Amino acid sequence: MNKGYTAIVKQEGDWWIGWIEEIPGVNCQEQTHDELMESLRVTLKEALKFNKQEALDSVGIGYTEENIAI
Repeated sequence: MNKGYTAIVKQEGDWWIGWIEEIPGVNCQEQTHDELMESLRVTLKEALKFNKQEALDSVGIGYTEENIAI
């Protein structure tokens, strides 16, 4: 499932800062808009990978994975 995420971005002085609206803790700061967007993509991928691994480590055995659409 491909899911889109929302980047909230703004320029603050010489810096661009941004957050991923749907995932707490995913935020970055860079000197250009392009660098910011790439940093947000990388950080989002890492956060999703970490969250998935944490869930799998917690569940143990005998589980199923099911997609949920909202």
